Amino acid sequence: MMSSQTKMVGGAAMYPTKNIIENAVNSKDHTTLVAAVKAADLVETLMGEGPFTVFAPTNEAFNKLPNGTVESLLKPENKKTLQTILTYHVVAGKWNASDVVKLVKDNKGKATVKTVSGGTITLWLKGKDVYVKDENGNSAKVTIADVNQSNGVIHVIDKVLLPKS
Repeated sequence: MMSSQTKMVGGAAMYPTKNIIENAVNSKDHTTLVAAVKAADLVETLMGEGPFTVFAPTNEAFNKLPNGTVESLLKPENKKTLQTILTYHVVAGKWNASDVVKLVKDNKGKATVKTVSGGTITLWLKGKDVYVKDENGNSAKVTIADVNQSNGVIHVIDKVLLPKS
């Protein structure tokens, strides 16, 4: 069964029997994301029942943001903004790659979905690759799809998505 496969992300096995947080903390490519989730007090939420679909930016994706952005977002006074940005990467429900591709094809090449933060992201295909576009027109490529979790699925992306401010 495809959904029960263990995938490697950031040098660590991502077990489908563990939840999003239990797996993410082991990925060396997602230390910034994990630090941000902790600073935003979203650990308990993402350990919850879900299901959630998380578009998870890598450390490299966070490094593409302007200098000082991550440090600024991690400050306690910016917690609300950080929560909004992080929940903008989460969609309710479990959307595996095949579900995303079907949704995009059913919607004539682009599908707009609501995020947990209340914003929208647009999913589209370029060849066999899935891309996610934020409300500002920035696109991120899904580099590792279908990292199944006990409470959803993670798709690793190469850019940070930002909601309209």
